[in-house]
Amino acid sequence: MPSGSETTAASAAGASAARGPAADEAPRGTERPQRPGRLRRLRQSARREAPRTGGAVAAGVALGLAFPPYGLWPLSPLAVAALSVLTRARRPRQGAWTGLAFGFPFFVVLLKWLHVVGWDAVLGLSLLQALFLAALGAALAVSSRLPGWPLWGACLWVAEEWARDRVPFGGFPWGRLAFANTGSPFTPLAALGGAPAVTFAVALSGTLLAAAALSGWRLRRAPEPADAASAPSASTPSAGATREHGPGPDRSRYPVFAAPAGALLLAIAVAAAGYAVPLPTKADDSADVAVVQGNVEKAGMDFLGRPMKILNNHSEATVDLARKVKAGRAHRPDLVIWPENSSDLDPFKFPQAGDRIEKAVRAIDVPVLVGALIDDTEHPGYIDNEGIVWDPKKGPGASYTKQHPVPFGEYVPFRKELSTVFSRLNRIPHDFRPGDHTGVLRLGPARLGDVICFEIAYDEIPRDTVNAGGRALVVQTNNATYGGTGEPEQQLAMSRLRAIEHGRAVVTAATSGISAFVTPDGRIEQRSREFTRDVLQARLPLRDETTLADRVGAAPEWALAMVGLLSCAGGVLAGRRGRSGGGTRQAR
Repeated sequence: MPSGSETTAASAAGASAARGPAADEAPRGTERPQRPGRLRRLRQSARREAPRTGGAVAAGVALGLAFPPYGLWPLSPLAVAALSVLTRARRPRQGAWTGLAFGFPFFVVLLKWLHVVGWDAVLGLSLLQALFLAALGAALAVSSRLPGWPLWGACLWVAEEWARDRVPFGGFPWGRLAFANTGSPFTPLAALGGAPAVTFAVALSGTLLAAAALSGWRLRRAPEPADAASAPSASTPSAGATREHGPGPDRSRYPVFAAPAGALLLAIAVAAAGYAVPLPTKADDSADVAVVQGNVEKAGMDFLGRPMKILNNHSEATVDLARKVKAGRAHRPDLVIWPENSSDLDPFKFPQAGDRIEKAVRAIDVPVLVGALIDDTEHPGYIDNEGIVWDPKKGPGASYTKQHPVPFGEYVPFRKELSTVFSRLNRIPHDFRPGDHTGVLRLGPARLGDVICFEIAYDEIPRDTVNAGGRALVVQTNNATYGGTGEPEQQLAMSRLRAIEHGRAVVTAATSGISAFVTPDGRIEQRSREFTRDVLQARLPLRDETTLADRVGAAPEWALAMVGLLSCAGGVLAGRRGRSGGGTRQAR
C-alpha cells in the first residue's frame, strides 16, 4: 500500500499531466533549459541549408549560361527544374532564401556586361532583380502544396516576369526565360502568345522535369518486400492472380512507375509543341535596304570621342557606298539605315552636323534614317533620342522619339538626392524625354517600325509598332559602351524572338556592332563583326499579315500571371487548413 508521500506525488503527477507540459513550473533551485541563442540558431540553420543554398547558386549560374553569349538554352528548363525541386514543400521564408540564392548569381552572370560602368552597378542591379526571384521562390514553396503544382509553378514564372518587366521605373525585362530560347524548340510559340508563351512553356517543361525527378526519387526510396513473410501464402491469391488464370504479375507498383514517366513525357511534349506552330514568312512586298555601321573611336563609357567623329564615320561609309553604286560594284538600295547616335551632334543646332548628313544623303540619293540626340525645344533642358527620316530632296522630315528611356542611363530618377551620393550620375547632365507615339515611318517604298535600342526588350513597344502598320522592324542601337561584353549578342537574340513573334523581318543597325538582318522566321541572314566599319545590304521582306500574338496582345500574360497569383492564395489556404486539421486531430 503506497505511503502518504507517494500518494501525494502521484496526485501531483496526474494533475501535471492534465495541465500539460506548458503548465509545469521548474522546481526551485533548478533552471529551465535555455533555448539556443539567436546567433547559434542562425549558424545551425545555415549549416542545414548550406547544401540547398549551394544547389540554388549552381542552378542560378546554369541559367545565366543559358543566355547569350553562351547560348546553352537546354540549361534553362533544367535550372527551372532545380529551383522547383529545391523549393518543394518548403516554408515560404525558406523558399524566398532559396530564390534569392538562385537569382543573385544568375543576374551577376547575365549582367556582367555592366562592369563597364562599375561592378557595384552589376551587383546592385543583380540584387534588385534577385528580389523578384526571392518572391518567386516563396510563391513556388506555397503553391507546391497543391495538386497540379507544376502548372502553377509555370504560371508563377510568368507572373514574376510580368512584375519585373514593369517595376521599378518601368521595369527591366533582361533575363526572361524566353530570351534564352530564341533558337530552341520553344521559340515558335512566340507567334501564338509572344515572349510570355515561350516563358510559360520553358517553365512548364522544367517543373514537369522536377515532378518526374521527385517521383523517381520516391520510387527509388520505396521499400521493397523484405522476405517471403511479406509475400502472399500459397493458399492466398496474389494481387495479380485470378481464380480462372492462376498467378499473374504484380501490378501494384505500375502506377508508381507511371508517375515519373508520365511527367517526363509531358515535359518532352511541351518542348516539342513549338514544332507544330506554322511560321508564315511569305512577303507581300520587299525593299532593298543598306545598313551602315560606321564604328566608334573607342569602346566604353567614352565611346563618343572627338565631336563629329562618329558622324563622319557614318557619312564617309555612306558616301563610299554611293561611289560603289556609281561604279557598278554595288546596287543602289531603296533606303539606308543609320544607327542610334550616328550623329553625335544635334544636326538642327550645329550646322556642320546637318551639312555632313545632307552631303551623305544626297550622295546616295535615297532616304536615310538617321539616329541623333536632339535638344527638346518644347521642354527646355530635356533631350530627345530620335530616328529622323532624311530625304535627299526634302531634307529632314518625320521622326520617332524613343518612348522608354533607360533609368540611370538616359535619365536619373531622384536626381537631386542620388547625385550627391553617386557622382557618376553627373555624367548624365540632361534627362531624356520619352516619346508619345509609335515609330511607324515611311522611308521610300517601305513603311517601317522604328524601335530604339533597349525598347526591343519590352513587349508592348514592338507589338504596338506592328499593329500600327509597321511592315518590318528596325532596331537603331548604340552598343559601343558594352562592346565585347556579350550585351550585343543578348540584344540580337531579342530581335530574333520579335521576328517570330510578329512575323516581321528585323533590321538591327548598331554604331559598332552587332548589325544584322533577321528573317521573319528568326534566322540571322547577315551580321557584322563588332568594332568594324561595315555596310550590310539585303532584300527586306515586307509583310502585312499579323500573328496571333499581335492580335491577342498582353491577354495571355495577364491570364497566366493571375492564375499563378491565385495558386499562391490557394496554397496559403491549403496550408492553414492542414494546420487547423492537424491541431484538431491532436486535440482529439
